Amino acid sequence: MADPVVLYITVPNREEGLRIGRALVEEKLAACANVIDGLTSIFRWEGAVQEESEALLIAKTDRTLVDAASDLVKLEHSYDCPCVVALPIIGGNQDFIGWISAETTS
Repeated sequence: MADPVVLYITVPNREEGLRIGRALVEEKLAACANVIDGLTSIFRWEGAVQEESEALLIAKTDRTLVDAASDLVKLEHSYDCPCVVALPIIGGNQDFIGWISAETTS
């Protein structure tokens, strides 16, 4: 049975988001990825509050692939500590949820 999740990943810019999103889909670690440009992030890093322009990468995958997807993101990402969090999908279009499962199965 499918256990779909959304990966919420911040990236420094659209180009890096596209590159990482494509790698996730090509490796079947995600069924699809969306890149949303124009994000402003406010965060504490190395003891100081920072404000940076970023992009958001959203990937749909299965919970069983979260660790492998996170490893790929960390390998390909330019940040020392990239944001990669998995959020459960608790409902929605069952055809779409089935498609996520089909596209992330080898």
